[in-house]
Parts: sequence; C-alpha cells; structure tokens
Amino acid sequence: MNSERLIIALDLESLSEAERVVDLLKEKISVFKIGLQLFTKEGPKAVEMVNRKGGKVFLDLKYHDIPNTVAKAAKEATRLGVFMFSIHTLGGNDMMKMCRDSVVETSMKEGIGRPSIIGITILTSIDQKTLNDLGIKETLKDEARHLSEKALRSGLDGVVASPEEVKSIRESCGRDFIIITPGIRPEGSQHNDQKRIMTPRDAVREGANFLVIGRPVLMAEDPLKAVEEILKEVSD
Repeated sequence: MNSERLIIALDLESLSEAERVVDLLKEKISVFKIGLQLFTKEGPKAVEMVNRKGGKVFLDLKYHDIPNTVAKAAKEATRLGVFMFSIHTLGGNDMMKMCRDSVVETSMKEGIGRPSIIGITILTSIDQKTLNDLGIKETLKDEARHLSEKALRSGLDGVVASPEEVKSIRESCGRDFIIITPGIRPEGSQHNDQKRIMTPRDAVREGANFLVIGRPVLMAEDPLKAVEEILKEVSD
C-alpha cells in the first residue's frame, strides 16, 4: 500500500493546526481529508493550503440536497482543484447523475482536472438498530451494496463504506470501483463513536482502495510515528 492510499483526516479547529499536520506528514502522506469542521471554519483556504503544499484534497462535505443545488456545489468543488469529493447516495439517482454531468462539463470547459466523485453509503457510526430505526429494514451489508450499485450506475467513481462492507461491494461493483473506508482503528486504538471498524491491515485485505484515519493519528503522541506504523502494518 503506497502512501497515497492512506488519507489523513484534518478534523481540526483551525487552519494553523491543519497546516502544522500537513507539514509534519507531507513526506509520508499525499491525500488529506477536509471535512465539515475545518471547511466551516476556514473555507476554501484550507483546500488551497493543502494544494499549495503539494498535497491532494478529499473534500468530504457529503453534499445532500436537490439535484440542482448539488450540481452547482460540485462545479465549485471542481474549480477548487480537489482530488475527490463526497456526496450522499441517498440523494437519489437524479442528484448523482446531475452532479457527475456538472463535474464533467466544468472540467472540459475550463481545462480543470476532473475530481473523483465518491458516494456516501451508510455512516460508520450507524449500527443495525439505528438503520432499522430510520425505517430501512435491509441489513447494513445489503443496504451498503445496494447504494453502491446505484452510485456505479449513476456514474460515480466510488463510495465511502464501512470496512465490513468492502468485500460485498467489491464483488458487486468490480475491481475499478473506488472504495474508501473510514472507521479504521489500529490495534489498541479507541473506537470513539465508530461502531463498524477494522484494522488497517484487515481493511486492505478486504479490498479497500483508501483508508481514512483521523484521531488515531491526530491524537497520537507522535503523529509521524503513528503514520509510519500504519504504513508498515499494511505493507507487511
């Protein structure tokens, strides 16, 4: 597993904190996730900072709205020069297709690299009881696979899914479909609010393309050492 496939989540309170982490890890890590907290606080400046330092951005804002609104947001994400960004598959086929069309059109017209569009399936903080309480009676694995198949048919490049669903999605959606797994916890790490988790080594063995890790690295006494240990674990 090369360093580009390990994504560090910059779930931090300020641009200065994020910049410190990027500077510390950029020789080992290529892709950094910018999510709701940092983007709400700092906006596009956070994306620009990572790009300026030679990194790539997974913009994880989980767009979920009417098709026209998401398509317009996707256009702006493309213009920001992100590597990939996320939308909710539960937004439906029309939303996903319009988002895809907007990204392709913007990339071609403006000569911008096309970011990968990644669909959110079922959040890793959700367990079977929570899913059923939402009125969805399928198993977690079946629902994640169903949503992944819809994402594929709508032209998305991949999905975010629990490592527990990776194998099923891979079998259903093929080898070229991108699967990003959060809920990654190295041996001995705290689970925090994640419920469907797996070690980095096991997630890679299941077929994940990218692993997203935040707190086990950000809260480590030595974040660089923590990254090196994870990379070693998945390469053994």
